[in-house]
Amino acid sequence: MSGNAWGGWVSLTEAQANVARRVIERESRLRSHVVVYLSGAHAYGFPSPDSDLDIKCVHTQPTDALLGMHAPETSAELTEGIDGVDIDYGSNEVAQVLRGLVSGNGNFLERVLGVTVLWASTDLPSLRELAPHFLSRRFSNHYRGFADRQRRLLVERPSVKRALYVMRTALTGAHLMTTGEVVTDVNVLFARWGLRTGQRLVERKRLGERTPLESAELANLASLVDTAFTAFEESLRDSPLPAEPTGVDAVDTWLRSFRRSRL
Repeated sequence: MSGNAWGGWVSLTEAQANVARRVIERESRLRSHVVVYLSGAHAYGFPSPDSDLDIKCVHTQPTDALLGMHAPETSAELTEGIDGVDIDYGSNEVAQVLRGLVSGNGNFLERVLGVTVLWASTDLPSLRELAPHFLSRRFSNHYRGFADRQRRLLVERPSVKRALYVMRTALTGAHLMTTGEVVTDVNVLFARWGLRTGQRLVERKRLGERTPLESAELANLASLVDTAFTAFEESLRDSPLPAEPTGVDAVDTWLRSFRRSRL
C-alpha cells in the first residue's frame, strides 16, 4: 500500500515505516479504511526512537452487512510488537466516528482533520468538508478533561513525556477553539503561544520515552502548564465556534449517501 504522499511518514524511521506498511496492509484486508492516522508522539512533534506506533483509523462496513441479523464490528483494537517496534492499532466504523464528532470526541476529530495521515481513501476529502457542520465548543470538554487528567498524573509521576502531553492537549484545544483548526504538533503550538522554553522539553523527550524531569525543569513547569491552561480558557471564552454543532442533518445526509454508494 502506497502512502508516502501523506505527511505521517516523514516522522518515521525506515524500520518503523516498514512495520507500519505491513500493519496497514494486513488490517486493510480485514476492513475498508477511510483514513489511517498516525497519532501519539509522532503527531505531537516529540517522537523518540523507542516511541510506539500509535495507528488510529476510521473504517467502513459494507452497507449490505449492516442490514442483516449479524451486526458487524464497529471497532477493532490490537497491540503487538513487530521487529522491535511496538504497535497500538485501533479503528472505528465511520458512523460511530460521526456520532462521536457531533458529541465532541477529540480523538475522532484528530483522525479526520489531523495532518499525520499514513493512508486515506478518496472519501476523506468529503468527510473533512463536513467539519463546519460538526465543529462546536463541545470539543472543549474533551481537551479540558484530558489535560486535567494528565496534569494530575504529572503531579503524581512527573516525566518529560507527561509534561508535554499536558501542554499539547491544552494548547490543541486552545487552537481549535480559536481557529476551528486541528494542530497537534507541540512545536507549532509553543511558537503560537510564545512558550519557547517548552522546546527544551521536546528536545529531551526525543532522547527517549522515559526521560525524567530535571530539577530545573520541575521548577519552571508550573508556569508553563498554567500558561497553557490559561490559553485554553481564554480561547474558549472568546471562541467563534457555536456552542452546539449546527449541521447534524448535513452529517446524516452525508452518511446516508455514503452508505448508498456502497450498496
